[in-house]
Amino acid sequence: MKLSAKAEYACLAVLELALRHDRPEPARLTEIAGPNGIPERFLVQILLQLKGAGYITSVRGASGGYRLASDPREITLWDVVQTVEGPPMASVAEQSCSHTVGWHVLHDVWVEANRIEQEHLQQIDFAQLADAAREQNTNMYYI
Repeated sequence: MKLSAKAEYACLAVLELALRHDRPEPARLTEIAGPNGIPERFLVQILLQLKGAGYITSVRGASGGYRLASDPREITLWDVVQTVEGPPMASVAEQSCSHTVGWHVLHDVWVEANRIEQEHLQQIDFAQLADAAREQNTNMYYI
């Protein structure tokens, strides 16, 4: 699976918000960008897309920031990836209409691989990811 930096950053941002879901105060842009190594200017664009899709909300003002618009169990990896990546594009061979026997055989494989990938990402929600991140953080020790 190949993800763009934008999709990966979007997933990291939503995960950061899922980790803070129970907190009353919204997360500031720097609190999302800094720990995850996301350029702030790029993150603003990503957050606008996620807000437009209804996954996050923003709070204006001095104590403003961002928070999830719904429970992290209701947002899957697939939701976020599709929001920032858009629908899958046709392959070069498909666009050029070179429908040989080889093309049909490979096309069937690509379609099946995409279906499996989509199903897998639809089964993973951000509550699960937040729990895994908390568990991993608990199991770490520092010297």
